[in-house]
Amino acid sequence: MAWAGDEPSAVSESLQVQQMLEQEKNATDVYKAYFPDLTMARKAAISFHHALLESNYDDGYLVLELNQQELAQLRDFGFNMKPATEFMAQRKQLIEQIQSLSRKRAMSGESSPNASIFSIPNYSCYETVEETFAAAAALAGSKPSLASWIDIGDSWQKKNARGGYDMRVLKLTNSAIAGDKPKLFINSAIHAREYTTAPLVLEFARWLVNGYGTNADATWILDNHEVHLLLQTNPDGRKKAESGLSWRKNTNTAYCGANSNYRGADLNRNFTQSWNSTGGSGSSGNPCNETYRGISAGSEPEVQALEAYVRTLWPDQRGPNVGDAAPPTTSGIHMDIHSYSQLVLWPWGDRSTPAPNGPALQTLGRKFAYFNNYTPQQSIGLYATDGTSDAISYGELGVAAFTIELGTSFFQSCSTYNNTIKPKNLQALIYAAKVVRTPYLTPTGPDVTVVNLSSDAATTGVPKGTLVTLTGSATDIRFNNSNGTEPTQNISQAEYYIDTPPWTAGATPVALAASDGSFNAKTEAITGSISTSSLSVGQHLVYVRSRDADGNWGAVTASFLKVN
Repeated sequence: MAWAGDEPSAVSESLQVQQMLEQEKNATDVYKAYFPDLTMARKAAISFHHALLESNYDDGYLVLELNQQELAQLRDFGFNMKPATEFMAQRKQLIEQIQSLSRKRAMSGESSPNASIFSIPNYSCYETVEETFAAAAALAGSKPSLASWIDIGDSWQKKNARGGYDMRVLKLTNSAIAGDKPKLFINSAIHAREYTTAPLVLEFARWLVNGYGTNADATWILDNHEVHLLLQTNPDGRKKAESGLSWRKNTNTAYCGANSNYRGADLNRNFTQSWNSTGGSGSSGNPCNETYRGISAGSEPEVQALEAYVRTLWPDQRGPNVGDAAPPTTSGIHMDIHSYSQLVLWPWGDRSTPAPNGPALQTLGRKFAYFNNYTPQQSIGLYATDGTSDAISYGELGVAAFTIELGTSFFQSCSTYNNTIKPKNLQALIYAAKVVRTPYLTPTGPDVTVVNLSSDAATTGVPKGTLVTLTGSATDIRFNNSNGTEPTQNISQAEYYIDTPPWTAGATPVALAASDGSFNAKTEAITGSISTSSLSVGQHLVYVRSRDADGNWGAVTASFLKVN
């Protein structure tokens, strides 16, 4: 099987995992780091992301796995440290549950006796690598006109004949509609132990594919845009993390010893354009460190596969100098989904100066943060970080790049994931798919939040010739202003299009009116009439958008219109 993850000797692998679990179970280097203020806490969550296990902002502390040097560094920034006894006890209990299940499997003669953390109650909502791949393949198999499952390279273990996985992208678009479409690229699970990331992106894929033809926004997105999803960016490492290990890096045995819990390279410090750009402060040259950057820029096969694929999606639209901005009309968005510190981040992370497209990145970042209620900020922490994934997309190509840090905890329960993390962040991904055509422009404009058609015209339909009333709402205030305030304006205009979206040549706008008679507020109810006399029998798409007083058009929201 092309994506089977077992290493050559299942017995030796099982013994190695059990030894590693025992080592991790007895570790005592986990601390509560009480922060002096929230700004310092969020900067620490960026700079010490490799050590972060929980972010408890409301309770005043982070939980971090730290060595003595890192303890001293945080104390210098005003952090007070205490042993995280509750977390260590919880981790020990979880590992013992996994070990108990593994012993039962071994006694029953199962060929792969190691239990997964996802076998434990409260964690079963997270798909394994194999389940993720099977779900993606099933989407492509059941809807081949909408989804394709593309092999873009090999993981380190597969490249070195140690089992491993294909690196695969799930490409989503309506292939029956040709043309050069705007492209959204999302990668997840680059750090193996961040459990919530790949399931969220897989859920986004399901929303798009299963919603096609029944959800108007999912339909127009797939008709007009492309979505590319690298669900498992670090599948070898993810398989280690599934065993209960707090595994972050890939599994390259050339680094830190073949049997070490700390072996491998941090893939999110290995990207080419900004590799070791800080001269050692933004990543580590120690192979046993959790931020080890690898032996050279882009040395790891997982990073090589991602970079090569991204370069096929977008042309280089940014100059060679740090201060060169991409044109405002640049198309495309790259999102790297991480956990767990409730942040929305954008470049630069290897220097404190804003990126040349910084104001536009900030606007879109604040829009994403409106949906998930996370803190939006530039990705510079207490220290710089280098070799990160935005190096290929924004640093090299000028494409808008963001990191979203999901949730609060390594031990994120399924109830928290299903009730909070998934629904809020799914809306952020949907918004990204809407504005990917012009991400440096469209987020500045107002959003159409509601579109309703009278007489059940969107569902059961109306007889041909019926005059349908469209009502809706437009607003220019959907920004998260927890870290600075985004300028907003009054709504000045709204319009709809039938079947042909506004960016297509020949599209015909029909003006909508303010329900109260005048466009003079930042949130407006809108209304208008749709004549169905000239429409063919069948299902149509109605695209609605609005403009603010500064002339900025916002994202489209759509509704079906069915003519009987």
